[in-house]
Amino acid sequence: MLTQETKLLLIGQVTDISKIPIRTIRYYESLGLLKSSRRTEGGFRQFSLDVLTRLAFIKRAQNLGLSLEEIGNILQVYDQGQAPCGEIKEKFEDKVLQIDRQINQLLTLRSEIEGLLSGWKNIGDHHEDTICPIIQNKTYSRSQESRLK
Repeated sequence: MLTQETKLLLIGQVTDISKIPIRTIRYYESLGLLKSSRRTEGGFRQFSLDVLTRLAFIKRAQNLGLSLEEIGNILQVYDQGQAPCGEIKEKFEDKVLQIDRQINQLLTLRSEIEGLLSGWKNIGDHHEDTICPIIQNKTYSRSQESRLK
């Protein structure tokens, strides 16, 4: 009777194929994102081929803005035999809201900086207590001074 032996990869082989550093793979394993199948007699980690799919998933999820903690939660759902797509959808909806807030904050910042730049030509005399009048609005500087006295 022939038995089909599952091919196991050493951590160096996983690194060569995935282009993910050994240190990162060990870190992911310490977080529980990856599991080595077993170790050789010499103590080297061995991984099944599915580790490559898992690493690709982790990297793609990170590129889409998910944290390693979020990815770990998703992988736990998957490891329990359930499809984690519902959790992923919720996380992405939250990410879209977060991105929208960041865009609004950046647009506000841009507007403020453009306002400062438009006043660039109107720089008055330089006072010793002022580093740059564009940033240090005179009314702000004077109100700060009065609080310190």
